[in-house]
Amino acid sequence: MSPSKKLALNLIVTANHISDKIQEAIKPFGISSQQFNVLRILRGQKGKPANLSTIQERMVTKMSNTTRLVDKLVEKDLCERIICPSNRRKIEIRITENGLNLLEQIDPIIEKVENDFASKINEKELLSLNTKLNELRS
Repeated sequence: MSPSKKLALNLIVTANHISDKIQEAIKPFGISSQQFNVLRILRGQKGKPANLSTIQERMVTKMSNTTRLVDKLVEKDLCERIICPSNRRKIEIRITENGLNLLEQIDPIIEKVENDFASKINEKELLSLNTKLNELRS
């Protein structure tokens, strides 16, 4: 196997491994990793609402059906839709207090998953790997 093919496969397998660990960690909270991603995006808005296209742009997995994800989060009272008074066709989404509270519970668990994973290499290697991964995407 060529080194470039081996690299591609290793990146895919590693990404799937991390994704599985995160999904396993948030499963008890009744949300998917994509819903978790939407909630983190909305929290990052710091109280300001976001439209669907902004959420879609910032999603880790771009192929997700953002509308469906938001619908499920609204049903769970983790986010809310806001209809613009001046343009009723414009709908924005904002995280609710329940959504913020849920993220507060999940944050330390996800941080532990990330730290456990990253602890397998030293800080210098971690910084170097992050730099190299960024270069691969540019």
